[in-house]
Amino acid sequence: MLVGLCLVALGAGGYLAARETSLFAVSTIEVRGAPPGVAAEVRAALQPLVGRSLLKVQREDVERPLGRLSVVAAASFDRAFPHTLRVYVRAEAPLAVLRRGSEAWLVSAAGRVVRVMPNPRLSSLPRIWVPRAASITVGAVLADEGAGRALRALVPLRGLPLLPRVRDVLADGELTLVLRSGLEIRLGTARRAPLKLAVAREILPQLTPPGYLDVSVPARPVAGSKPSTRR
Repeated sequence: MLVGLCLVALGAGGYLAARETSLFAVSTIEVRGAPPGVAAEVRAALQPLVGRSLLKVQREDVERPLGRLSVVAAASFDRAFPHTLRVYVRAEAPLAVLRRGSEAWLVSAAGRVVRVMPNPRLSSLPRIWVPRAASITVGAVLADEGAGRALRALVPLRGLPLLPRVRDVLADGELTLVLRSGLEIRLGTARRAPLKLAVAREILPQLTPPGYLDVSVPARPVAGSKPSTRR
């Protein structure tokens, strides 16, 4: 028993020594799962942890600074002894460009405003227009109800060939996708949007733009050539 107590005491003493000295001090922050630009922002945000013992790094020490980065959706970490703090990051996935007059912001699929876009015309992402009175804050989730509905209409298109063809998403009462060809896909409400979009994808190859395809009632799609009077 005495030997056991001595071993426990030695272990506790060794742990405290390692915790309070530079034996396991962080010298490298390794970021995984993020593109280079996001990884650089993560390393910069966690730079104050360099020199701290890995044993003293807690979850809030990583999550708090990364929570302030609008480009980070989620993060976790691991200790890679002796000197590496390994951080696993899930970056926000850009889905649309939010437009308010001449101003523009990049918005993620989760509805988070990622950053200001000084040159929105260089982006091929769909545009969502909001009123000039709408409040936009980098890092916040979209507060404008119409913009939120418009963004959710795009989510089912992620990874599909139709998404790059969308120029604008209008949410002025009803949802409408305006393709770069000028053809409109009128969805009506956001209800059953994935089904409506699936119906639209089947019919689009048969249409000649401009014009419109109304799939607000997916069982009875209607196509026409009436010019649009909207944006």
